[in-house]
Amino acid sequence: MYTPKQLRINDRQSGLSLASVRKVLWVLVCIAALALGWLLLGSDYRADSARSEADPAFVAEFELTDHQGMIRTEDDFAGRWMQIFFGFTNCPDVCPTTLSEVAAVMEGLGDDAAKVQPIFITIDPERDAWGAVPIFCELIAGASAPDGYTMGHTSHLFLFDPDTGFAESWPYGTPAEEILADLRERI
Repeated sequence: MYTPKQLRINDRQSGLSLASVRKVLWVLVCIAALALGWLLLGSDYRADSARSEADPAFVAEFELTDHQGMIRTEDDFAGRWMQIFFGFTNCPDVCPTTLSEVAAVMEGLGDDAAKVQPIFITIDPERDAWGAVPIFCELIAGASAPDGYTMGHTSHLFLFDPDTGFAESWPYGTPAEEILADLRERI
């Protein structure tokens, strides 16, 4: 066993100080930790990418009554992209604005419009059930609102691919040109 005095003498003779050895070891430990972190993050990223390509976050599976009283399911729109928006008919601002953007997108698609089906689903609890899709909706009482209430709701426009898998969503206020450009790349 060496005493501290003997250890210092031996270190001087070899040309390496104990402090230098410690620094080198710490650098190696840090490099190993970074490499391990990089490998773990890389494998998580690859797994997430593979999972997102194979398994959409959610799919458009529904059974709804349309404006003519007919029951509609995702099968009625098979082979088409579905642009789905959740809203309500008495909405004062978000819904009419978004539906106007959808109309502009459909017009801008020209001949490709046949490949896209816009779908408006009401979230008004007095008139429809919407619980199968993970969206936010809340009844807000208000004496000045039609029928004494209004609705707070998710304002995204959702896109589902021809196999009913979730493909994209655009937040409220996304210009029709941006949605149109994204759709053109996909269809």
